Amino acid sequence: MVNVNIGLIEFNSELYIESVALRQDVLRTPLGLKFTKENMTNDANEMHIAATDGDQLIGVLLLRPLTNHTVKMRQVAVSEAYQGKGVGKQLVAFCESLCTSMGFKQIELNAREVALQFYLSQSYEQIGEQFLEIGIPHFKMIKNL
Repeated sequence: MVNVNIGLIEFNSELYIESVALRQDVLRTPLGLKFTKENMTNDANEMHIAATDGDQLIGVLLLRPLTNHTVKMRQVAVSEAYQGKGVGKQLVAFCESLCTSMGFKQIELNAREVALQFYLSQSYEQIGEQFLEIGIPHFKMIKNL
């Protein structure tokens, strides 16, 4: 497991701009999609968590509060060179700790089919049937904190 620094980053900061590029590279480009300004209209209202190795951004995770008790995890992306090295697990653990400290009781997310086993291994529970989002299979998942 890679030991990285993980923390909150500011919207519109240099790391935020880098995180948009990472999200594009990992999440959109493989699907032939591009982020648009419309895709990012809610970014200012979300919490952005970044993983860095030195001064290099290697992972990102967004949190969108839905209610006083529930937050939605979104746009989890880890640089290809760091995938499979524990960065995603560290991002999720930081996210869960942060959410608990803020009083949230539940995290929900829409997991891509390729990430389903990862989230199951992190004690997230699959809810309902597979559905399509951005044209690919997803599963709704939740975890009570």
